[in-house]
Amino acid sequence: MKNILLQVPDAGMLPQLLMFGAIILVFYFFMIRPQQKKVRDQKKFREELTKGMTVVTIGGMHGKITAIDDDTITLEVDKGVRLTFDKSSVSMEATMKVQNP
Repeated sequence: MKNILLQVPDAGMLPQLLMFGAIILVFYFFMIRPQQKKVRDQKKFREELTKGMTVVTIGGMHGKITAIDDDTITLEVDKGVRLTFDKSSVSMEATMKVQNP
């Protein structure tokens, strides 16, 4: 009885190759491709930055863009306070909420 349960039919390498190929496809479509799309979208966003936009840096600093150079931006974080950041440090566009008193 023990010998019958341990016998494996000889199907060759084709099923193993198909399974390996399926695993590679799953990794590509669920992990690699979405990450590449996110990087492309982030790069496009940074290229479309314009003066006057309100943005958030990766460090959490909120501010309005007052000047844009090739690879740096200047943010006004308070009246008269301007900080210079690298463009790659901009994370997203901020949505300012106005609070009514």
